[in-house]
Amino acid sequence: MMEVENNTTLPPTEGPGPQPLTFRDEEGEINLEFLAAAADAIEASDSERLQELVDDFHESELGDLLEALEPEHRPRLIELLGSAFDFTALTEVDDAVREEILEELETSTVAEGVRELDSDDAVTILESLPEQEQAEVLEQLPAIERVALQRSLDYPEDSAGRRMQSEFIAVPPFWTVGQTIDFMRETVDLPDTFYEIFVIDPAGHLLGAVALDRLLRSKRPVTIREIMDDEPDRVEATDHQENVARLFERFNLVSAAVVDAENRLVGTILVDDIVDVLEEEADADIKQLGGVKSDEELSDTVFYTQRSRFPWLFANMCTAFIAAGVIRMFEDSIQSMVALAILMPIVASMGGNAGTQTMTVTVRALATRDLGRSNAWRIITREAAVGLLNGLVFATILGSLAALWFQAPEIGMVIGLALITVLLFAALGGILVPLTLNRLGVDPAVSSGPFVTTITDIVGFFSFLGIATLWFKL
Repeated sequence: MMEVENNTTLPPTEGPGPQPLTFRDEEGEINLEFLAAAADAIEASDSERLQELVDDFHESELGDLLEALEPEHRPRLIELLGSAFDFTALTEVDDAVREEILEELETSTVAEGVRELDSDDAVTILESLPEQEQAEVLEQLPAIERVALQRSLDYPEDSAGRRMQSEFIAVPPFWTVGQTIDFMRETVDLPDTFYEIFVIDPAGHLLGAVALDRLLRSKRPVTIREIMDDEPDRVEATDHQENVARLFERFNLVSAAVVDAENRLVGTILVDDIVDVLEEEADADIKQLGGVKSDEELSDTVFYTQRSRFPWLFANMCTAFIAAGVIRMFEDSIQSMVALAILMPIVASMGGNAGTQTMTVTVRALATRDLGRSNAWRIITREAAVGLLNGLVFATILGSLAALWFQAPEIGMVIGLALITVLLFAALGGILVPLTLNRLGVDPAVSSGPFVTTITDIVGFFSFLGIATLWFKL
């Protein structure tokens, strides 16, 4: 049998093509290669490549990209994407970044972008503009949208009126379930997200609300009046956003009606807005506890950040002189026994940390209304007991170490007594200072730090040096 040589050449197998760039790496950090590719596309004015890179981006991812880009690239990205850019992304960036971007954009571009947004997001962008530019943008919007946005902007900053969404569904009480469902099916511009149908009278006063799940479970001939909740969850437009957030948290709400002083329905506030409020308030409390302005962001300039931090650093410097004055009173004692100078920072550090722990818990409890007149004395007693117990434990530990270190049991006794004293006073100061400031109408998150630090330093130095002076008759 003749063998036939097989000369057929198989086509080379193709390996996997180049993998598309991902926005984030495996650790969740922004991919530097992606960032470089986006910057190159912006510099080359390659809108197609840029569109390809950010295709299907969520607005939060687009906001993260904007913050990661160089400042000069940010407005260019928006201009190159044109109508494909979702202006909701500007609500996801720091205030300073948003203001810088809006300064570089044409008024017409901002107006076009705002027109496509829900009213609450549109207000967030508009309130970042100077009044003149704000008016210019509003003039380019349709009359109905302009009036609704201007009404929201007229409410106080950080109020429910600023957070609310002006788009909602309201029907009269005599409509049937069938009419209401048909109305929603036939209406083109329904809100993107809603959880309940509001019931109003001809003057716009809020009469009740019907949850969507109850509406869909009801028969078509049933009237809205029969199934509505005539005591719906509501907040006033002038209510502070923190109080509204507390209401949502307490009653597990997903939405609430927003009414004016005459109980006319003016909007609705949703749980996604409340999540932002809770994050903002927690962020502000944490910053203020550290002596930082609540509006400070990582994107702020060096000089702005320096100016914002200077006042509290200056206040701390002044209070430090008080503590230094206490040390000056025992100058002779320190010169007579070097061990006092060595151990003195330990006492001050322990007191400062203990005071900060109690102060942090207290300020947070005051912010969430978990601490008030009804339970204040019980919590004060609890914190004093914790301070005393910690004082006894650390007095034993550090007293033993100091005695071994300096071969002098008396030194251990002195630092032990001082630690018991300072940790007890630190616990009391950490709770009494915020409670007192709160009672006086002063924000304890802003002002507690320097006072508590001063108390712990003075008590720590005075107790340690005073006990040592008496004990050793220095």
